Amino acid sequence: MPPPADIVKVAIEWPGANAQLIEMDQKRPLSSIIREVCDGWSLSGAEQFALRYADGPQLYITEQSRGEIKNGTILRLAISPGRAARQLLERIQSHGIDARLEALKELAKLSADPTFAAEFINMEGIGTLARLVESGTHFGEMLAFTLTAFLELMDHGIVSWDLISLSFIKQIAGYVNQPMVDVSILQRSLAILESMVLNSHSLYHRVAQEITVGQLIGHLQVSNQEIQTYAIALINALFLKAPEDRRQEEYTNPLEQHLTEMASTLAQKHLRSIILNHVIRGNRPIKAEMAHQLYVLQVLTFNLLEERMMTKMDPNDQTQRDIIFELRRIAFDGENDPTGTEKRKAMYTKDYKMLGFTNHVNPAMDFTQTPPGMLALDNMLYLAKVHQDTYIRIVLENSSREDKHECPFGRCAIELTRMLCEILQVGELPNEGCNDYHPMFFTHDRAWEEFFCVCIQLLNKTWKEMRATAEDFNKVMQVVREQITRALAMKPSSLDQLKNKLRGLNYSEILRLRQSERMSQDDFQSPPIIELRERIQPEILELIKQQRFNRLCEGSCFRKLGNRRRQEKFWFCRLSLNHKVLHYGDLDESPQGEVAFELLSDKIPVSDIKSVVTGKDCPHMKEKSALKQNKEVLELAFSVLYDPDETLNFVAPNKYEYCIWTDGLCALLGREMGSDLTRSDLDTLISMEMKLRLLDLENITIPEAPPPVPKEPSSYNFTYNYS
Repeated sequence: MPPPADIVKVAIEWPGANAQLIEMDQKRPLSSIIREVCDGWSLSGAEQFALRYADGPQLYITEQSRGEIKNGTILRLAISPGRAARQLLERIQSHGIDARLEALKELAKLSADPTFAAEFINMEGIGTLARLVESGTHFGEMLAFTLTAFLELMDHGIVSWDLISLSFIKQIAGYVNQPMVDVSILQRSLAILESMVLNSHSLYHRVAQEITVGQLIGHLQVSNQEIQTYAIALINALFLKAPEDRRQEEYTNPLEQHLTEMASTLAQKHLRSIILNHVIRGNRPIKAEMAHQLYVLQVLTFNLLEERMMTKMDPNDQTQRDIIFELRRIAFDGENDPTGTEKRKAMYTKDYKMLGFTNHVNPAMDFTQTPPGMLALDNMLYLAKVHQDTYIRIVLENSSREDKHECPFGRCAIELTRMLCEILQVGELPNEGCNDYHPMFFTHDRAWEEFFCVCIQLLNKTWKEMRATAEDFNKVMQVVREQITRALAMKPSSLDQLKNKLRGLNYSEILRLRQSERMSQDDFQSPPIIELRERIQPEILELIKQQRFNRLCEGSCFRKLGNRRRQEKFWFCRLSLNHKVLHYGDLDESPQGEVAFELLSDKIPVSDIKSVVTGKDCPHMKEKSALKQNKEVLELAFSVLYDPDETLNFVAPNKYEYCIWTDGLCALLGREMGSDLTRSDLDTLISMEMKLRLLDLENITIPEAPPPVPKEPSSYNFTYNYS
């Protein structure tokens, strides 16, 4: 008979004694259980003790967290968090250097525990650590442990960052500005400054006054990728929190300016080239967190375009109208304008029509819709001035056509700008966990404008390949969008490489790819083929299911959600080889390959799993509903619900792992595998199998017909066995 649901069997350790094996009644008060355990070892003062996990982070167990204890868990009897906090605080303030160092080392480890952190903070522990830092008397390991403990304690959100003193900020900034400082101290200092900026508006201004781009650029040129990551993360934090009016300010010398003036800083060749040469093109592979920070920097840089994207053109603004006049002048050499007002007006109208504007009389009206607003006009002017020959060629070759196949440059440029804003998500906040950065956008000072120039030439080329007319405008734009998104998915490392990718994705290739991708959907619709599909499908589904199980047995690494600091935390989950147990546990770093079952301390019997939920139905997504929930994390989230009312929450690293795990878990529960990946795999494998079997059919040797018999012509019936 199975034990009651409220009883868990655990082992409890105490140094120098044999472990106690007990059946813990979850209905009993925790203090009563601790007293019983202390009595078993003849320990007095049970109120001075607590239980902690023996493995992993070794967190304290409280009445609120005791429900997470599983059968077979190993616990450890330890001094209570309040007593531990008091002892450490006393040792930290002692005069013995060795004792203080050991205390700070232990504090750095314990500070991640929320129960201990609350006790230590209530004893004014954070103030004590801050004073140690401000004194400037701690160096090396002692300072590193102090900063680690401080950051861990503040990260619990118990104390407001606004309480941090200016002298503390100056001391931390001083570590960042020092030319030679210990790596661990520099790493924690950068992380502390980032947290200050992200969590306090007032501290943003103070940090921005202490840190310049010049100091952070120096940290991007080191060989340590973690330091580079922290430096870019701080730049991103300052950029993200900068007031709108300060983001767009211009200045001449970026190395002497403070980070409040972000727009021009990021546009400066020096910073961009440092990131390109020392980070993106460095000799080390880009880790996930660095890729995320580069993606955030890319998003924030493109978001500088949002103001122009959402600005309507004022038809009465002469300065803005002059830009349109300049486009006309460059294209048609406006020096020979007629003198008469009516003649000039008629010529302008004709020229604006040849430029491809929708409103020939007042083309300013074409830029009153947002998006793309004035950003489209900016792109057109950049093309006309920087790539003048290309601009003139595109305009003139289309304005001289009389076969209704001309490509309207103005209309195309406006719609293309809107499309590029959608593809690159201009104006949207960065998504947590997204690593989708494009190296080519770091290769040019005016990457956005150059990207537009490449794409407008692609649009003109595709228009000619499709022999399109004005009625085909939307169809052409759909093809161009597909060409651009497919090319971006290949992650070209430079704009020249992008051009090469786009050359290979001409209209004929897009048609071929579409046809190839439709094969699995359309295929052949004759009754024998449909019957063949129906016969093949069960065995293919079984094959896919086994593949999913094999992947779950290999296991996957997942990142802990909500970790604001750059110190990544991971956990690993894999299915037992007999498909009966899910093993999981925390890891210090991302593994290279499989993780042994012995290293995964927790497990869930598959028989206890009640269901698998995804997206917004997941408990860990509901908990964050008050925040701006980014779409990508929501699409990668899933949870395992198991007895008794427990959950194991996941956020997959990518869409592929999400489909593998949700399909595999559904198959374990005997439910239908319904992800896009399964449907795609099913269609692909069925198509391959059908082609092989149909190929066998084509290779059947038909015997020669015997000599004809008069009045009795022979007939042959061939039946192909589909099984």
